[in-house]
Amino acid sequence: MKQSDFPLSGQEAAGVARGGMQVSAPAPGWLRIEGVNKRFGAATVLDEITLDVRQGEFLCLLGPSGCGKTTLLRIIAGLEKQDGGVVLMGGRNIGVLPPAQRDYGIVFQSYALFPNLTVAENVAYALRLPRKEKAKRVAQLLEMVELDGKQECYPAQLSGGQQQRIALARALATSPSLLLLDEPLSALDAKVRENLRQELRALQRKLGITAIMVTHDQEEALAIADTIAVMAKGRIEQVGTPEQVYGSPRTRFVADFVGSANWLPVRLNEAGLATVGDISFGHDLPAGARTALAFCRPEDVRVEPHWTAGGSMTMTIVDRVDFLGGVRRGMLSLCADRSVQLIVDVPASEPGYDSLQPGQRVPVSIPPHRVRFFMEGAA
Repeated sequence: MKQSDFPLSGQEAAGVARGGMQVSAPAPGWLRIEGVNKRFGAATVLDEITLDVRQGEFLCLLGPSGCGKTTLLRIIAGLEKQDGGVVLMGGRNIGVLPPAQRDYGIVFQSYALFPNLTVAENVAYALRLPRKEKAKRVAQLLEMVELDGKQECYPAQLSGGQQQRIALARALATSPSLLLLDEPLSALDAKVRENLRQELRALQRKLGITAIMVTHDQEEALAIADTIAVMAKGRIEQVGTPEQVYGSPRTRFVADFVGSANWLPVRLNEAGLATVGDISFGHDLPAGARTALAFCRPEDVRVEPHWTAGGSMTMTIVDRVDFLGGVRRGMLSLCADRSVQLIVDVPASEPGYDSLQPGQRVPVSIPPHRVRFFMEGAA
């Protein structure tokens, strides 16, 4: 981890000069992970991982427990050694370097603060500066994370959110080129977590630093990331913007893991139309398939104020309603086939909101352009 010029690094100064906004797309592949493999005994943890991270980008590695995302982060940090493949940063092979030479700061889920050191001493731990400059840098960092005045406190005297801010300040102390975050917010209460992720994102944009965060929380990834890499069983399933990953999932796993999903059993009728119950979706089944699963999000299902026969409209029965703040989530079943169930999210501003009452019959429609098809049994 390098020691940059004090008080602001080139990245920090550039971020401030831009007012926290990225004015041009950074060059691709500043950090490149190419063909990385990792095994623990007989278990393959990472299988041919290839990933590009642009300079100044905020990337989230998203996936369930055991998918390999933390192992990948530790390989980037040099805390684990890959069995194969390379890790390049700015064209330099850092995969063969010890952690201290890789120019990153890291924040762990457990904070990893020294309990016997004050806040100022924790933040200054990796700094190699004269005393006055060190104190000035620490004060600057604590102001940056909104903890100025806490220099002489000890970690045990601070809340969980404050301790994580200290860990973040310490990770940024040496002005690293790369910030690594290993589920840094998962131990915090929901409201603190939401506030801190907004602050973290704003700080990352202001400094222009490249960040990679591991998380299993899909909401967190969708809210904070420029790019999401969804992982499963040691492989990358999809890389894209939050909108792409949520709205255009490439695999059934991504569609099911990110957000809530409706899965409807579809088959071709005698006229060659893709149908479920009495809903027709047209001719969009995968080539050669006569059955498939139709996927759509709960917000894609529209509760209609009036019934109109035909097309993509059908009559349903409301089995259950959950209140989710400004949204009612209905669990519906098709009158034409009660075994087919739908999840629908209706905001309070839409006419169908009041119609969602258990036992009610309500007409719904599913726009065909909002439906994607997956082969049954496909991953």
